[in-house]
Amino acid sequence: MIRTLVVDDDFHVARAHTRSVEKVPGFTVVGEARSAGEAQQLITQERPDLLLLDMYLPDRTGLDLIRELAAAPGGGVPDFILITAARDIESVRAAIQLGAIYYLVKPFAFAALREQLEAYRQWRQRLSQAREADQETVDTLYSMLHSPATHARQRRKLPATMARVLEVVSGSPEPLSAADVAESLGFSRPTAQRYLGTLVQRGLLDLNLSYGTTGRPEHRFTPHRT
Repeated sequence: MIRTLVVDDDFHVARAHTRSVEKVPGFTVVGEARSAGEAQQLITQERPDLLLLDMYLPDRTGLDLIRELAAAPGGGVPDFILITAARDIESVRAAIQLGAIYYLVKPFAFAALREQLEAYRQWRQRLSQAREADQETVDTLYSMLHSPATHARQRRKLPATMARVLEVVSGSPEPLSAADVAESLGFSRPTAQRYLGTLVQRGLLDLNLSYGTTGRPEHRFTPHRT
């Protein structure tokens, strides 16, 4: 489970964020903080993986909190999604420089938060499975976080079975063949090939040719790299 700390000075907003996070599979909320100081204490106690972080807090800004965590001796900064009404470009720029996973502008729909959380969950899974940081792996990891909204909108339009095929390929640390997907999901190879071909046409998967000892290319599929 991805341990999440909600940081917002408004009790009702924080509780709404908590309910939203806990609707997304793979996430659990380990606490709610109303200030940067309280957040620091809970981060030390709970060691969350992710912060849902408001910009404007009573004692200092959310970005000030991140700076302090980064500067603390032996301290670590959890991943964070900034949630704020701030629309100035300098705030966006500072959030990006400090490593924000995403920047959600209030008000937003639950679907927007869910898309980012799902993208983050898949990114963590892919990162944990990666064996080395070759260029293809790095490109994939960047694209998983930097274009989730576009891909999520496309995924919502997919039939359930096709979405399962996309999920299997997206979660694999290695390129997969149609035979690999068929075995994983209990399909016939032609059925898996048909779904994979459609996902390539929709720009959600990339097709790569791998040449074996026979000289005949084998089709292997990876998540689309933007």
